[in-house]
Amino acid sequence: MKISKRNVDAAEIKDKDYFIWDAEMKGFGLRVFASGKKSYLIQYRAEGRTRRRTLGAHGVLTPDNARKLAGEFLSDVAFGGNPSEDKKNSSASESISGVCDRFMNEHVNVHLKAASQRQYNIAIEKHIKPYLGTYRTEAVKRADVAKFNHYMKDTPTQANRVMAVLSKMMTECEVWGLRPDGSNPCRHVKKYKENKRERYLNDEEIARLGDVLDQCRDEAIETLYVVAAYRLLALTGARLSEIQTLKWDYVEDGCFNLPDSKTGTKRVYFGEAVQVILNGLPRTENNPYVLAGTKEGQHLNDLQKPWRRIRKRAGLEDVRIHDLRHTFASQMLSAGHSLPIIGKLLGHAEPRTTARYAHLADGAMRDVAASMSSSIGNRLDSNK
Repeated sequence: MKISKRNVDAAEIKDKDYFIWDAEMKGFGLRVFASGKKSYLIQYRAEGRTRRRTLGAHGVLTPDNARKLAGEFLSDVAFGGNPSEDKKNSSASESISGVCDRFMNEHVNVHLKAASQRQYNIAIEKHIKPYLGTYRTEAVKRADVAKFNHYMKDTPTQANRVMAVLSKMMTECEVWGLRPDGSNPCRHVKKYKENKRERYLNDEEIARLGDVLDQCRDEAIETLYVVAAYRLLALTGARLSEIQTLKWDYVEDGCFNLPDSKTGTKRVYFGEAVQVILNGLPRTENNPYVLAGTKEGQHLNDLQKPWRRIRKRAGLEDVRIHDLRHTFASQMLSAGHSLPIIGKLLGHAEPRTTARYAHLADGAMRDVAASMSSSIGNRLDSNK
C-alpha cells in the first residue's frame, strides 16, 4: 500500500513485528512493532547484502518527511552509497573514544612512523580515552580540555605531549566534519613549562667513557656489537634508532645512506675513526645489520640495560644514551662550527631544533673574538 498518514495510523498491532512496503517507492517502508511503536525505514542492497537504515519514528517524522528522506538516501544508494554503514561509522565517531580509534586507523597508522604510532597510542589509551572517552566529540569545550590538562599537572612534559596528540586529533575532526572549522578546543590552553634537561660530556668524561668501553670489550663484559654501538653514537651524533637498525647496505664511502629516518632520507657522514670500528665488526651470515643481535637476522634490541651497566662503571649515571648525540653537537660548537652545519649533520628538520645548542658556542666565540681583537690591535699599534 502507499504509506500515508491514514494507512500508518490504521496499521494494526500484531503479536510480532512486521513491515509495510510502499507501493510507489521501492525500498521505503514502515516497521510496526509488537509494542505498538511504528518507525520508517529504507531497505536496499549494498556489497552483496541486504541493508536497512531506520529513518525515524512515526510522530517524530510524518509520512511525507520520511518519504523525502528515504528518497535522498535511496538516491545515494543508486550512486554507490551505503547509508547504513555511514550511520554506523558516524555513531562510532560521535564519542571521543570512537574518534580516537578512527584517528589511529585513518591518520596515525597511515601517516606516521612506527615510533610515533606507539607514542600516540600510549597517549590515547592511557590518558585521552580514560578521561575524555565518553564525551561527545562536538560537545567538547575548551573548559573540558583545560580541566584535563590540569589533571595531568604532576607530569608536565607528558601533559604537553598528550595535549599535542589531542589537538591534532581535534583538527582532524574538523576535516572529517565532526566539528566546525576553527573550533579546536585545545587552542589557547597553556602548555606547562618544561625543564629541558641538557647534559653534555666534557673532555675528561669522554675519555673516561672510552676507557670503560675498552675495558668492557677486553674483559668480555659486553659484546663487541654493544661496545661498537655506543662508539658509533658518540662519533656520528646519529640517533639511537639509526645506529641500531643500520644495515651494511647503507654503508658507503664516508657516510651512512639511510633510506628512512625520523626526518626522511638522510646521510650520516663519518670519518676514519668510524671506519676503523666498522672494519673490526664481523659480518654475521644471513644478517643484514651492522649491529647483529642474538636472534638470527635481527639487530640488537636492548641497548638500555648495557648502557646502565657501562655508565655506572664510568661514574656517569646521569648520562642518557641520547646525551651522546648532544655531546657530539657541543663538541662541534666548541670547535667553532656553525649551527647550520651542525643541524645538517644531525639531520634536524627545523633550525630551531639546533638553536638549543647556541649557548654552547660562547666559549668558541670568545676565542674567535679574542683572536680577532689581538690581530686587529697589533695592526693598530704597528707604528708604536
